[in-house]
Amino acid sequence: MTLSRRDFVKNGVLAVGALATASLPGIVRAEARPKVYFSRKLDAESLIRLYGMINGEIGGRIAVKLHTGEPDGPNILPRDWVRAFLKQLPGDAAVVECNVLYDSPRQTTEGHRKTLERNGWTAFTTVDIMDENGDVALPVPGGRHLKEVAVGKHLLRYDSMIVLTHFKGHIMGGFGGSLKNISIGCASGKVGKRQIHSDGKQLWAGGPLFMERMVEGGKAVVGHFGKRIAYINVLRNMSVSCDCEGVNAEPVRAPDLGILASTDILAVDKASVDMVYALPEKERAPLVERIESRSGLRQLSYMKEMGMGNDDYELITL
Repeated sequence: MTLSRRDFVKNGVLAVGALATASLPGIVRAEARPKVYFSRKLDAESLIRLYGMINGEIGGRIAVKLHTGEPDGPNILPRDWVRAFLKQLPGDAAVVECNVLYDSPRQTTEGHRKTLERNGWTAFTTVDIMDENGDVALPVPGGRHLKEVAVGKHLLRYDSMIVLTHFKGHIMGGFGGSLKNISIGCASGKVGKRQIHSDGKQLWAGGPLFMERMVEGGKAVVGHFGKRIAYINVLRNMSVSCDCEGVNAEPVRAPDLGILASTDILAVDKASVDMVYALPEKERAPLVERIESRSGLRQLSYMKEMGMGNDDYELITL
């Protein structure tokens, strides 16, 4: 029997993760089901509390990877939340970013720094633009399309990484979760992003092949940090547009849902997508259309094929 994701939806509620497969015959579960922690409250206190559930392997010099946004972007994470969050981390923690490939002030380090100031980040932190001084190649174990990917050279300065993600739609990826944040986000602007978006002959804007290359870029970062990486997805202001579209982002039509955190990248992104699909039809329709029209669910299935996590997660509500 073949079941779609929608088969699990009844009365607007999705039986997420392991709950969706609990009564299905022939399902073999992994021995260790990853935990995904969830809070419906959207504030700095909840963000800090959830991080406390997943920070066991985080230490040393910590990189906090988040999307700092285009100038005046309306949906990026609240700066006061991030300020409060950073205060809970050791003194050598730093927000990290990389320059971008598309036409933007953030295409150059100088323009990127001006955007950071305009968006309020420099009022309380210094952002490390990791590819300011070039890039370094990280291997992609088992990659079908990429054997290595160029990331910002400064990534090698850090012992651990916290992936702090504004979960939303994405014009190319269908959705932007933790995977997109570290794959495209850590790839260097001049080299790495082009490796993921192109085979040297053509650029991809969505579709299964682009998803697979994006997953492989993410696997390089996950493989580099090993257990010293943790993921937080904030399901708030979820436009179908990415924060890379800035003031041109489509209006937000989905309701705010909460914050998810895990040490498993596949589990946290799968849980985020499950929560979107669990919404009533009218509320989920724009995001679901964006995800499916770009083959965005291939992010999840290919992460599983690449051994990047477990989609049979346990959801723990705090």
